[in-house]
Amino acid sequence: MQKTSDINVVETRPLPSPATLLAELPKTEAEAEFVSRARGEIHRIIFTDDKRFLLIVGPCSIHDLDAGRDYARRLAALAREVSDRVMIVMRVYFEKPRTTVGWKGLIMDPHLDGSHDITAGLRLARTFLRDILDLGLPTATELLDPITPQYIADLICWSAIGARTAESQTHRQMASGLSMPLGFKNGTDGSILTAINAIKAAAQPHTFLGIDLDGRASAIVTRGNPNCHVVLRGGTGGPNYSPAHIAQTEQLLGKANLFKSILVDCSHDNSAKQPERQPEVMRELLAQVTAGNTSIMGAMIESNLSAGSQPFPQAREKLRYGVSITDACIDWPTTEKLVREIHAALAPRFA
Repeated sequence: MQKTSDINVVETRPLPSPATLLAELPKTEAEAEFVSRARGEIHRIIFTDDKRFLLIVGPCSIHDLDAGRDYARRLAALAREVSDRVMIVMRVYFEKPRTTVGWKGLIMDPHLDGSHDITAGLRLARTFLRDILDLGLPTATELLDPITPQYIADLICWSAIGARTAESQTHRQMASGLSMPLGFKNGTDGSILTAINAIKAAAQPHTFLGIDLDGRASAIVTRGNPNCHVVLRGGTGGPNYSPAHIAQTEQLLGKANLFKSILVDCSHDNSAKQPERQPEVMRELLAQVTAGNTSIMGAMIESNLSAGSQPFPQAREKLRYGVSITDACIDWPTTEKLVREIHAALAPRFA
């Protein structure tokens, strides 16, 4: 018989079921309580009169677990120092959407060699998330593949749906079943309505194809996620964090009967893809906040131990420690200084 399926499939590799991996690397009771508490605090910052500033900060992606832990230890100490006015959540990004091709993240290629050992990637991701939680740091990630959450979502405190996928029905459905607060980014073209429509869709019940904890194909039925908000990251037309852009976003949220709560990504098109401009973007946001704006409740910054990025692929032993292999970042000294600046600028809010 003429073959009509799997013509371009070379291999099918079985993965452990989510239940198997969760049993192998279970969260502790303390970790579960911390995740629940952090999600609640993030919810209050987004949707209530909690005056703290939500700061999602960390590497563009995690590729070196030792460097990631080094960064996290420093961030945890800084987070404790500023916790009265700033809630710091660490970026722990394991999946990277690519415009064409490139490294797809630690889960998809943990050995950085094209072997795509996804089983090892899932184990490493889950282990690393537990390490970060044990330091007292809430975790943030972008969820890209709709199967991934079954393996790691119980350890995530805040998540994002990126600009490339905010318009995707698959990702809006996935978001409707997630248990944490979630930010939808505006589209790559700068469309804020893309994010607003996504928020409205994710708040509704959905039924869609997925897998259960035993790995069986299932119809997933959700109640809807009421904890979604907009993330402004700029677009092809330029940045979108100015007072005029913020006012436009507030107006669009109001028309959609959504809570006027905005998180600004200081990277990507808001910094013209120049990482060293992120502090400049952050200072302009702080000027709006100190002038009385109440809808800007947080920001996102891409930061690593050292500044910039390095070419990849290349031999793993040649990679520089603490330097991103995806988007370029600001370095730790710049991050530390900026976080303290944010904390100082917010003082009048708490007077």
